[in-house]
Amino acid sequence: MYYVIYDLEFNQKSSASENSDVIKLSESNNDTNTPIIPFEIIQIGAIKLDNNFQEVSTFNSLVKPTLYKTIHPYVENLTKITYDKVSSCKNFINVHKAFLEFIGNDDVLLCVWGVGDIKELYRNLGFYNLSTSYISKYIDIQKYASKYLKAPKNSRIGLRNAVEILNIPIYGEFHDALNDAYYTSEIFKRIYNKYMKPETYVPLPSKRTTEPKEVIDTEALLKQFEKMYNRELTKDEKSMIKVAYMMGKTKQFLK
Repeated sequence: MYYVIYDLEFNQKSSASENSDVIKLSESNNDTNTPIIPFEIIQIGAIKLDNNFQEVSTFNSLVKPTLYKTIHPYVENLTKITYDKVSSCKNFINVHKAFLEFIGNDDVLLCVWGVGDIKELYRNLGFYNLSTSYISKYIDIQKYASKYLKAPKNSRIGLRNAVEILNIPIYGEFHDALNDAYYTSEIFKRIYNKYMKPETYVPLPSKRTTEPKEVIDTEALLKQFEKMYNRELTKDEKSMIKVAYMMGKTKQFLK
């Protein structure tokens, strides 16, 4: 058994013009079900451990953004990832292919700090029509760390807090995918027990888009009838026309 502890960093839309670019790219995929992802992966970092929790190898790659080409100021400040750093990197499809090769074909269990990274990886894979089957089983280390460190009920402990409480040496900045994967792996080593079981990730169905509610201009409708008959309609006639029109809208008398 091998454990791959991975972490992701994301970019997001920073201007209205980028949103139109995303829609165009989605339409070019010729798939009306293609999701518009809110967060685009710009870094993947991972640590692979063997069954004895010894480090076997590491993976670290920046990703050239395809959707949101301008790095959001908040993201840049948080991650220190700039456009200059990612502009010459490989795109997501190529980096993901390398990541799969890193994971390998052996018996591997993915581990993450919270389900957020699984959710966004799933979305990014879906956007490019790539298989999501390998990420279905996972261990949420944050959940177990929160229990182990007795976080308040219904709350999750942060990565930095867990690292500090467990006296794990801090050698690099947080919000770097490889560094965060390393810290997560060190927490995993310290709190692991036989009761930590993998879960199955089941994505929530996409929210249905609803059409704007139609508003009938009844005044214009009635005036059109008065124009047709060249006279003013009675109160009963107006009522009957409204009812008949609504019956037609509901299609209840279609054969």
